[in-house]
Amino acid sequence: MVHEFPVRVYYEDTDLAGIVYYANYLKFIERARSTMVREAGLDQMALKEGEGLVFAVRHVDATYLRPAKLDDALTIATKLQQLSGAKLLFEQDVMRGEEKLFSSKITVICMNAAGRVVRLPAEIRAKLGL
Repeated sequence: MVHEFPVRVYYEDTDLAGIVYYANYLKFIERARSTMVREAGLDQMALKEGEGLVFAVRHVDATYLRPAKLDDALTIATKLQQLSGAKLLFEQDVMRGEEKLFSSKITVICMNAAGRVVRLPAEIRAKLGL
């Protein structure tokens, strides 16, 4: 299943050259992942407060292919590729229509309040559909 999240490029997203500043792609894909998780029925604040569990990005593999520009309508396509133990692997692409501008693989881990990596509870796995 691919989750799609729309984004419009605003002036604040661009650099002096008028293209999206490279770090803003990471913000775009974070919003898309957070929305996907929320729509799967996971309340991250409740998970933190109730069980002391949080998600953290461990690794980012990002490829910038083409620039996005002011006022572009973009779509962030997010797919959960793998779930194993305490780790989730997402593939995320930023698209302008059919044109891929940015491609990434994001490794997210589950951690407890002490900052230790912990196994994902069964109910989280079920909500993510794996």
